[in-house]
Amino acid sequence: MDTFKKLKQFYWPFKSYFLWSMFALLFVTAITVVYPIVLQKTIDDAVTGEQYSLIPYLCAAFIGLMIIKGFATYFNQYYGDYFGIRSVYTLRDEIYKKLQRLPFRYYDNAKTGDLMSRLTADVEGFRFFLSFGFSELLRIVLLIVISLSVMFYYSVPLALVTMAAMPFLGIVVYRFDRRVHPAFRKIRKSFGKLNTRVQENISGMNTVKSLSREDFEIGRFSNRSNDYRTKYIDTSNIWSRYFPLMEFIGNVSVVALLAYGGYLVINGSLQLGELVAFFSFVWYILGPLMNLGFVINQFSQAKASGERLLEILEAPEEITEKEDAIHQDRLKGHVTFKDVTLTYVEDDDSALKDISFDAPPGKTIGLIGATGSGKTSITQLITRFYEPEKGEVLVDGRPVSDYGLKTLRKNIGFVLQESFLFSTSIKENIAYGNPDATMDDVIDAAKRAQAHEFIMELSEGYDTLLGERGMGLSGGQKQRIAIARAILIDPAVLILDDATSAVDMETEFNIQKALQEVMKGRTTFIIAHRISSLKHADEIIVLEDGSVKERGVHEELLSNGGPYQRIYDIQYQDKEKILNTASHR
Repeated sequence: MDTFKKLKQFYWPFKSYFLWSMFALLFVTAITVVYPIVLQKTIDDAVTGEQYSLIPYLCAAFIGLMIIKGFATYFNQYYGDYFGIRSVYTLRDEIYKKLQRLPFRYYDNAKTGDLMSRLTADVEGFRFFLSFGFSELLRIVLLIVISLSVMFYYSVPLALVTMAAMPFLGIVVYRFDRRVHPAFRKIRKSFGKLNTRVQENISGMNTVKSLSREDFEIGRFSNRSNDYRTKYIDTSNIWSRYFPLMEFIGNVSVVALLAYGGYLVINGSLQLGELVAFFSFVWYILGPLMNLGFVINQFSQAKASGERLLEILEAPEEITEKEDAIHQDRLKGHVTFKDVTLTYVEDDDSALKDISFDAPPGKTIGLIGATGSGKTSITQLITRFYEPEKGEVLVDGRPVSDYGLKTLRKNIGFVLQESFLFSTSIKENIAYGNPDATMDDVIDAAKRAQAHEFIMELSEGYDTLLGERGMGLSGGQKQRIAIARAILIDPAVLILDDATSAVDMETEFNIQKALQEVMKGRTTFIIAHRISSLKHADEIIVLEDGSVKERGVHEELLSNGGPYQRIYDIQYQDKEKILNTASHR
């Protein structure tokens, strides 16, 4: 029960609904147990005892009990379900909040489909046991205890004979639980992997179709689906082996009851009505005991789901705020790196090695280098997406960890290399970081990002609804909307991570011209592969394998004959050769 104890905070506040459900269950169980007693009275007193006048009263009592049981069953099921629904509503919300707080490092290894599976299927599996499992477990205990009590009241010897096989049934049920729980945990993991396969396929459908890999993807999905099927069959196999054994042990108890009970009736030690009632009570015990397998089934699924949910809830939040964190509206944007080293994976090569530089307010820093050289890693440390292994990252002379996360990130406009847009209107996408912005502010930001003209050409203008991940727009259009979104929050630090990589040269020139005005008074970091995007920077830092190889202004770096000049030669000399070849033709 450790899993349920750890998750107690989510369902215990709603215990009143659970208690009302259990109160109603007491009535349901008590009335269920009264049925055989009414039957026994009918046989022994009304029929055998020839007291026929009792029959109308017994019928009326039976009908009255059924009506009361109907109302009690309604309240038992309603409050039980309400208890489960309210509990997992809180649990689902907390898991979603936790996912928002978890650091980038967590998502580096997490699978989207698996997380979706936990947030939906696993939460629902846990809810089902809260709504019905606990109630069913208590019903089983009450039925067994009350039925045993009445059986011992009728005949102690017959009760002992009938119950002789019950310890063996308990052992089988225990072994079933030990086998079925690991099986259900494997099912949950397999389902998460199946979800991930579907999510990745749908997200990458353009790539799949462009490379004619539909058959390959069908094969991969089939493998995951087959694995899920196999694990479910394995679990069914466990159930198929244990349930007949449970039923056999139960039938042995029935045979013992009929044999010895019949003998007691013949010699007058037990009345016929008591034997009939005894037979009903035995099934009130055997039925729930065998049904305990189903409850264990539900319990195992809920436990496996709960464990997967706890993996999220107990995941460490590496990026946290100090209790005395600084909260202020506006920062100056003075960024300093002091001997910073960053390693993403333990025992792996460092992504950054002893990086030091100073970026005063209003200055523009260009970052250039090959893929994997550490350009993006620098900007992710400024926003505290990751923590450095060594060294310090300062903003306005204070470590970034001194600031509240919202304060820090509200002052940093981040335009990623791959622009993500939400499935909502263009206006809401631009105003995402500043929902209080007016329509005039949104339009102004769009104009600065060279996006206003193409937006107005769309059917609904700024109210145009976008498809998933901005479907319907070109890569350059999506990037310009992302730039407008960053401009609108009026950041002290502006980070452009290859922000113009998806636009043509003319649009890049227009965006850069517009950004010249936007970058005034802001510390700007430009990550680019094109030298044309950053040659006007106040300082250009050339990175290689996580280290600074060169730094300086454009003209200075060109005269050094180092990595920067080699990049320049590749980009510009090849272009000149093409132009010369074309002119000779």
